[in-house]
Amino acid sequence: MKKLFAFLFVFITVKINAQELYVFTEPASNMPAHSISTKLTGHFVTNDNIYGRFTQRWMPELMLGINKSWMVHLYSTFGNMHTSNFKFESYGIYAKYRFFSKDDIHKHFRMAVFADASHTNAPFHYDEITLMGDKSGIAAGLIATQLWNKLAISATVTHTQVLDKSRNDKVIYVPERNYSGMNYSLSAGYLLFPKEYTDYKQTNLNIYTEFLAGQTLDRPTYYIDAAPAVQLIFNSNSKLNIGYRFQLGGDMERMSKTQWLVSFERTFLNTLKKR
Repeated sequence: MKKLFAFLFVFITVKINAQELYVFTEPASNMPAHSISTKLTGHFVTNDNIYGRFTQRWMPELMLGINKSWMVHLYSTFGNMHTSNFKFESYGIYAKYRFFSKDDIHKHFRMAVFADASHTNAPFHYDEITLMGDKSGIAAGLIATQLWNKLAISATVTHTQVLDKSRNDKVIYVPERNYSGMNYSLSAGYLLFPKEYTDYKQTNLNIYTEFLAGQTLDRPTYYIDAAPAVQLIFNSNSKLNIGYRFQLGGDMERMSKTQWLVSFERTFLNTLKKR
């Protein structure tokens, strides 16, 4: 009976929320309560970077669904994005709290706040501010997600502060270094297949278009990216993502203006016992 309940739970969860399991961003919705997910993400750059060579970054994650309101990610990164050798880069923690939910038949609106903190061993490069291996710092933001049947749209705004030791030294850097920034995203996901659900083992095919933008606040620079992606969900518990991100415009010095992403995630239901 417990296994049947678990299967029905994840079936309903995937049926309602599959198209808001975004590839490059997080929705306001959380993963199933009392569950654990493991995820491995690879970022790949061919020759569009400062080194003019193939670079890569791998990010393993452990995700915990504490309850319907709280979830936590623990992550680290390994790569050669900043150095010629492939090695450990960073570690961090991400937490999200869903504070509003208005649910109806075949639609819902949800809002969440989140915080992220990361420490990296990578040298201070580029204007772009990201915490996934590139900068040490803290971030906080707000997410709003709306679902209508098979279409889900989500928007995110994030403020980030870089906590690099150079922030408080007396060295004059030319150009001036950026230590604070804003990031914005607008994401849309559509459940393409199956047309109708008959079994939890059906494979889901979701398509996504995401727009990702950032601006620095110390010395104003910006970028705007587009990021189309496809997603396959197997047995309602395993997820394969493939996405391509490319710059539409901007004047920010960045590691790369184009990037491939491939990730695989596996969810284990009811692995965290209720108190």
